[in-house]
Amino acid sequence: MDIDQQIKIIRRGIVDLISEEDLRKKLARDKPLNIKLGCDPTAPDLHLGHTVIIHKLRHFQELGHTVTFLVGDFTATIGDPSGRSETRPPLTPEQVKANAETYKRQVFKILDPDKTVLDFNSRWHGSMGAADFIRLGSHMTLARMLERDDFAKRYREERPIALHELYYPLLQGYDSVAMRTDVELGGTDQTFNLLVGRTLQAHYGQEPQCVLTMPLLEGLDGVRKMSKSYGNYIGIDEPPADQFGKAMSISDDLMWRYYELLSAKSLDEIADLRRQVESGARHPKTVKEELAMEIVALYHGAEAAREARDGFNAVFAKGGVPEDAPAWVCRSGEASAPAVFLADSGLAASRGEAKRLVAAGSLSVNDEKWTDALSPLPAGDYTIKLGKKRFLLLTVK
Repeated sequence: MDIDQQIKIIRRGIVDLISEEDLRKKLARDKPLNIKLGCDPTAPDLHLGHTVIIHKLRHFQELGHTVTFLVGDFTATIGDPSGRSETRPPLTPEQVKANAETYKRQVFKILDPDKTVLDFNSRWHGSMGAADFIRLGSHMTLARMLERDDFAKRYREERPIALHELYYPLLQGYDSVAMRTDVELGGTDQTFNLLVGRTLQAHYGQEPQCVLTMPLLEGLDGVRKMSKSYGNYIGIDEPPADQFGKAMSISDDLMWRYYELLSAKSLDEIADLRRQVESGARHPKTVKEELAMEIVALYHGAEAAREARDGFNAVFAKGGVPEDAPAWVCRSGEASAPAVFLADSGLAASRGEAKRLVAAGSLSVNDEKWTDALSPLPAGDYTIKLGKKRFLLLTVK
């Protein structure tokens, strides 16, 4: 594949590339490039927002380049200060190890494990002594560190900045030196750290890496970034039916954004689908179903995707209650208050989330809108619907 074609694929969905001129020079050598994505295993479960950048790694794999998924087991014990208004609590080695194992299982649903180098930055940082860390710090000034938006903001507001936090960008940057990285990927919030890698490589006599940043994926609401804390996410390990239903809940406009960042379809194929929808040849729902099936199939297989689609259409297109809707029995009183039974049954993640969803008008009791989260339901049998896809057969005794 010629360089222009590679650049077109590499640029798909990105925010910035520093710089295309440098990348073209690297590609012109006609040798596989060393591509790096570093990820601190700070949380055990990934959602589709996390996978945007992993899909980009897959693009590099398909172009024949060498992809390294670097687990920041050493840097995770420090805590990345990016985007933080206060010092991030460090993880214990046991937490890091457990989360790293989960990451490995999840990312290999997207990446080809036979074409992926899995590495850990403790391999070099763990053997560095005090003199090595002091030498590393000599390559960066405090003034440069305070150029970081989060550090500058905390400094202005007189919020504490721990000295070990200043070392995080240096350690991440040194990863690129140790690996002789050609291209490093990251989110837009990682731009400073990625550029530190370029600076350190130059200090160590290496050709500076190119920096490629990816956008933050909008959540199901189409407004805020996808996040578990906002409840607008699709988790990689969620059941097929939940993944499918959530994907079908996004707006028609947001669907194209998901296609661009998450689908294996080419940009030409996506453009053709869009033309079909705009001309009326295809209904947006059927095109969205293709996207939802592709998402589910990637994480659970094609058969699970078909079953999720059929189940969705049986329930939501026809207004029925799914056959496998969970049942819950509770006593009349505090336990039968919506905020309580929604959380206790697992339909909502917590009582706080249940209250927010009820206040937002997401709860129906026997097909009637219900906005009181605290008053107990009397004894009886109820069909509970939370949002568009969550059902519960409730018995209050």
